[in-house]
Amino acid sequence: MPTTGPGPFTTERLDALPLDPAYADEMAAVLADPALYVFTGGGPPDPVALRARYERQTAGSPDPGERWWNWVLRVRADGRLVGYVQATVRGSCAEIAWVVGVPWQGRGYAAEAAKGLAAHLWSAGGVRTLVAHIHPGHAASGAVAAAAGLAPTGERREEDGEQRWTGCAPRPPVL
Repeated sequence: MPTTGPGPFTTERLDALPLDPAYADEMAAVLADPALYVFTGGGPPDPVALRARYERQTAGSPDPGERWWNWVLRVRADGRLVGYVQATVRGSCAEIAWVVGVPWQGRGYAAEAAKGLAAHLWSAGGVRTLVAHIHPGHAASGAVAAAAGLAPTGERREEDGEQRWTGCAPRPPVL
């Protein structure tokens, strides 16, 4: 099976595991609350449709200049999946996103995962710039982006009004 990223990574409480279609049933339950889709649209995925999506994602982008990197998030303390992070990588730029299921929100998992993803992409993925698009009314997602080192640019996408946030890899210290 093709790799879906530059390998797994960990944070203080989470294991970020490369996406595998075998996670579809458990992730369908994680993503089942309609409240997750208030800002993004759509609705909870059916497990069969989610497995098909994961199969497409793990197969990789048909564009050879683009890499699709996806991880599910597992809480180490109890072994449960609670969400995912993803990066669409083009050259040294990655567009990132995160989702944590409603029962696990408010515990800092999304910020922890996004910070871990940023650090992982900067160190293991050759990424220098991160981009996220966030609905202007989604304060929690804005806080996650800020925790990951991104800042709003003032630019908005025409199709959905989401605001563009960006961040650059930290510069190594001068010795």
